[in-house]
Amino acid sequence: MTESAALQPDDVRIIRALQIAPRASFAAIATALGLTEGAVNRRYRRLRADGVVRVAGVVNPGALGQSRWLVRLRCRPGSVAAIADALAKRDDVNWVSLGAAGCEITCATQSRTREQREDLLGRRLPRTAAVIDINAFAMLRQFLGGRGHYWSALEGTLSPQEEAALGSGEPPFTEAPVVTREPLRLTPEDGRMLDALGADGRASLVDLATAAGLTPGRVARRLDTLLQQRVVHLDVEIAAAALGYHTRANLWLRVHPSAVKSAGRALAQEPGIAFAAAVSGPWNLHAVAHCRDLDELFEFTSDRIGSLAGLQSMEVSPVLRLVKQAGTRLVDDRLVEPSGGQLL
Repeated sequence: MTESAALQPDDVRIIRALQIAPRASFAAIATALGLTEGAVNRRYRRLRADGVVRVAGVVNPGALGQSRWLVRLRCRPGSVAAIADALAKRDDVNWVSLGAAGCEITCATQSRTREQREDLLGRRLPRTAAVIDINAFAMLRQFLGGRGHYWSALEGTLSPQEEAALGSGEPPFTEAPVVTREPLRLTPEDGRMLDALGADGRASLVDLATAAGLTPGRVARRLDTLLQQRVVHLDVEIAAAALGYHTRANLWLRVHPSAVKSAGRALAQEPGIAFAAAVSGPWNLHAVAHCRDLDELFEFTSDRIGSLAGLQSMEVSPVLRLVKQAGTRLVDDRLVEPSGGQLL
């Protein structure tokens, strides 16, 4: 399912409802949207089976005291697909895309430990013969995406009354440093519960309790604590092509240092932007744009991004193929359930 025509209006409404309340019961979603519980159940399961939507619990390494990095790799021709696939199989790499005529990989690391990050960036990638050049940028402040906020392309799909009926399963986002000053330590039970939540963000409390070796009541209280402390967020991944967005691009922006915050916040308000963060290095802002085609990308970057106050220069790097997003792999623009693995 890669064409927007394949989705029915109620499918899109259900996806929007999940953005607002990822763990809401089918009954609650049905009541808010005026549908039957059975219809919501069937549509959700079909959307998931068709690779259109996936709900997963994503651990925030910053709450554990670990930084996040964006990495650009320049590779020898003919080698990029294999390296990208190996990166996508790693649990500590949660986003991988191919660009620059198939010679560049952009990826995001989300290591839970410093040793894990140093192993990838300091040893494995530099020793990969096909990698010509590596540039790594520390993420300094996240403005949109992940625990920040969801992609806003679906805003307006539901009425204010319907959205209010769904409430919210997570605390409201307030801009904060990527790495917390008071990191939390996870218990073995936390780890097992979060692994189960990563496989299915809508897993029942009974299933999470079984995985963690705890009672459903204790799991419910612990999950609520971890959500409140932003150790984990419930990510609703959407195959953008299924909604008609067939063109993606990495945007690398250089803005005046005094305008980084205001420009990052402005990017976060743009429906065409799915991710935005301040980063170290010569480009101090990075964003990911979703557009319907290349002409819309041109109009968007020229008119909307080009008019940002303080913008000094911009590189637009169209994505040839998105291999992984927010921890979920994609094949032919469809989300694929995780199968594990740790190669590169």
